[in-house]
Amino acid sequence: MLKNLFTVSSMTLFSRVLGFVRDMVIARYFGASMGADAFFVAFKIPNFFRRLFAEGAFSQAFVPVLAEAREKHGIERVRHLVDAVSWRLLLALLAVVGVGVLFSGAVTWLFAPGFHAEPEKFRLTAEMLRLTFPYLLFISLVALSSAILNTWDRFAVPAVTPVLLNLTLIFAAVVLSQWFDPPVLALAWGVLLAGVVQLAFHLPFLWRLGLLPRPRPIDDPGVAEIKRLMLPALFGVSVAQINLLIDTVLASFLVTGSVSWLYYSDRLMEFPLGVFGIALATVVLPGLSRKAARGDHDGYRRDIDLALRLIWLIGVPAMAGLMLLAGPLLTTLFHYGAFTDTDVAQSARSLVAYALGLVGFILVKVLAPAFYALKDMKTPVRIAVIALVANTVLNLMLIWPLAHAGLALATSLSAFVNAGLLYWHLSVRGGHYAPLAGWRAVLWRGLLALGVMGVFLLGLTPPLADWLAAGAGTRVLWLAGLVIGAVTLYGATLWLTGLRPHHLHRRR
Repeated sequence: MLKNLFTVSSMTLFSRVLGFVRDMVIARYFGASMGADAFFVAFKIPNFFRRLFAEGAFSQAFVPVLAEAREKHGIERVRHLVDAVSWRLLLALLAVVGVGVLFSGAVTWLFAPGFHAEPEKFRLTAEMLRLTFPYLLFISLVALSSAILNTWDRFAVPAVTPVLLNLTLIFAAVVLSQWFDPPVLALAWGVLLAGVVQLAFHLPFLWRLGLLPRPRPIDDPGVAEIKRLMLPALFGVSVAQINLLIDTVLASFLVTGSVSWLYYSDRLMEFPLGVFGIALATVVLPGLSRKAARGDHDGYRRDIDLALRLIWLIGVPAMAGLMLLAGPLLTTLFHYGAFTDTDVAQSARSLVAYALGLVGFILVKVLAPAFYALKDMKTPVRIAVIALVANTVLNLMLIWPLAHAGLALATSLSAFVNAGLLYWHLSVRGGHYAPLAGWRAVLWRGLLALGVMGVFLLGLTPPLADWLAAGAGTRVLWLAGLVIGAVTLYGATLWLTGLRPHHLHRRR
């Protein structure tokens, strides 16, 4: 698991760094303008469906069935299953994309009803949605390919694929935008082009494995199993995405710029979530599915225990660092061109609120697959519904005093509701997991290291006004010094207090 986690995390790190470059370019060219708000909504809608169905419910249902077919029936049965599933997935995607393109205005009204009060923004969003919605077709097929490659422990290719999206959008913003009126339309065309490029990138790797799908109308018993598992998984794995979507709907009623402020802060929160949280979940699910399929209950518990220790030692300090450096991060990355001082200040408010829930988001990413590996979809669904209701209530309570930051805070709090209930059902009620020996040593060492890191950042971080006034080179040097210093102090404290690899992975 650690080897695969390093592979996925390193590739994802490269992709996310390039993603920041992409967002810096978009912020420089389009800021938090009406056009930027329109694009972010038009891009968020197909991404929502991608994470909900393709990378969400479909992947979590497909991987355990695929792993079981591999363990028990061999490669020919796997090929048969892949062909049958790809045919049905392709038909469903063509239908959904067709509806989205034909009724882009209605979809825009559904996802951003507040835009209807501004006809130009509403029209522009609907126009871009007709270009971005077909991205769902290509990226969902990429998700199918990624599930196959991950099950065969080929984690690098899926992890590096988002690089192609980032490169394409940078090209669209810098080069293509000068050929469009308004220029922001180039970003929508860039999204569509990126989907084609990403899918084409995957095909040779599937061919080498002998698992290139040949979509055809055939029956396979695994299809019915996937369908049975998918429906409840829709809520169980994707409640965080539904919560973010609710944020967008409510933010559309707030002042112009609110959608963009939430987008930029969410992007920064997604960096540690993707590099560590999603990478960890990606590696955990295939292993848990294989162990559950062959009845290796001890190995199943060890994998969960290792994942939780890593969350404590990596996820918690990432959360603290993101909260303490919210303003400096946003200033260093985005405070150029059309991105103003006000945009920094408002984005920082929502970033602190999102960062507060980072550990909750990561826990959900890891604990929900623990149920899916056991083919238990009902428990995460019940919990997800509770979390979704909690998020909606908290949104309505917090949006009035805190505006867009209240929406981010509500999402974070509901993530902890989700994670807490998942853990309780997995350990206390379900009996599938119990903490292994050695947790006390890991907890107190991590807490001490976290305190040392916090004191360092609080004492040496310059005021936000100084960051805003400084040049780009100075900002980068300051931020690099703080991040490198904090990480070094944190790691050194863990080592000096005696934390060693055997504290992470217990055999019993």
